[in-house]
Amino acid sequence: MTKTESTVQDEIRAPLIAQHEEKKENNFMVYISTFVAVCGSFAFGSCAGYSSPTQSAIREDLNLSLAEYSLFGSILTFGAMIGAIASGPMADFFGRKGALRISTAFCTAGWLAIYFAQGPLPLDIGRLATGFGMGVFSYVVPVFIAEIAPKNLRGALTAANQLMICTGVSVAFIIGTMLAWRTLALTGLIPCAVLLVGLFFIPESPRWLAKIGKQKEFEASLRKLRGKDADVSEEADEIQDYIDTLQKLPKAKLFDLFQRRYLRSVTIGVGLMVCQQFGGINGICFYTSSIFESAGFPADIGTIIYAIIQVVVTALNALFVDKAGRKPLLLVSGTGLVMGCLLAALSFYMKTYEIGLQAAPALAVTGILLYIASFSAGMGAVPWIIMSEIFPINIKGAAGSLATLVNWFGAWAVSFTFNFLLSWSSYGTFLVYAAINLAGILFVITMVPETKGRTLEQIQAAINT
Repeated sequence: MTKTESTVQDEIRAPLIAQHEEKKENNFMVYISTFVAVCGSFAFGSCAGYSSPTQSAIREDLNLSLAEYSLFGSILTFGAMIGAIASGPMADFFGRKGALRISTAFCTAGWLAIYFAQGPLPLDIGRLATGFGMGVFSYVVPVFIAEIAPKNLRGALTAANQLMICTGVSVAFIIGTMLAWRTLALTGLIPCAVLLVGLFFIPESPRWLAKIGKQKEFEASLRKLRGKDADVSEEADEIQDYIDTLQKLPKAKLFDLFQRRYLRSVTIGVGLMVCQQFGGINGICFYTSSIFESAGFPADIGTIIYAIIQVVVTALNALFVDKAGRKPLLLVSGTGLVMGCLLAALSFYMKTYEIGLQAAPALAVTGILLYIASFSAGMGAVPWIIMSEIFPINIKGAAGSLATLVNWFGAWAVSFTFNFLLSWSSYGTFLVYAAINLAGILFVITMVPETKGRTLEQIQAAINT
């Protein structure tokens, strides 16, 4: 879930940053600023990973029905949808740092509401608030990093955003097996506190300052980020020229996206988000512990292995996406997702009909771990990368918002229906996800172009004709 708008903004910034060997750049402040910003990514991951290790304890302590806990698990993504819609206007009006402060405040209030909850209502309100903060983080953190980083560091620093989301999820999974659910909620306050304090020491995005016409602050911010000895005049001129050009372009409205010339790029961008979410990732991520318990495998061990695999494979994906290409990674990822779902389905089928019961837990665990490794290898990050490359600049804001909203809606729908599907048929659930992931492979083969090694203009000219 990763998520995410940094790649949407990457190519806007590519021509903006002129790096010259003779400049004495000092990137210390860029690294510090990125560290502070990715505390928001870690907070995002903490929110996403919270409901999996805490399900049985919260239901027992507060006497929640399955429907009440499903609402608690899924309302996070509903809050994130609202946050995702609000994030663009908030980041433009309050600035990148202002939007980060607001989302941190929502997350802090949400965690405290969960900690003090004595019934389902405050629990759900807290979860909705953390979801809103998470939706804002999903857009603002990568955009802020992309706007402050020099060209030669931008890829690696943007990858840190996705890596910290996975790390946040994994840490929540692992320490959630050791801590009470109320204590785990308090640990969610730690990245919020670091972010809130850190924001006092880092500069605002120079591009946002240029956009709103604060020339003096813009140059001071850029100088602080590049080091006092660096010559920032050329970079500042390029940023200013490009922002002037951007403001002359007509802003596309939502219905303009369905014009014939944009339809293919919108179909690819939105279609990849449907493939990513409706293949079942959020259901499996949120309810990992209960899946392992249902299969008869120790939930604590399974969850820890899952968490480690997710972080390692996501880190490898960040290293290889430019070498291997987008389409091959998506196809390998999709094949692994189908195989993982089929293994899990076979395990639950054997358990249901009491066939080979000794082998069933190992099959379930293998299937789930293959699923998450495959998702992290391609389907997690690549749809966001491709979306950033295929939309022409004049529809990028509207098209990116639509794709992001579809993504969060899919995350909400899957996490809400997952427990009900498992109650209907445990093996049937995974067969449904296998079929959706197979359809995703066919979609990638027939619709998605390879974008590696081509300029954005070449990609967009080929698609939007």
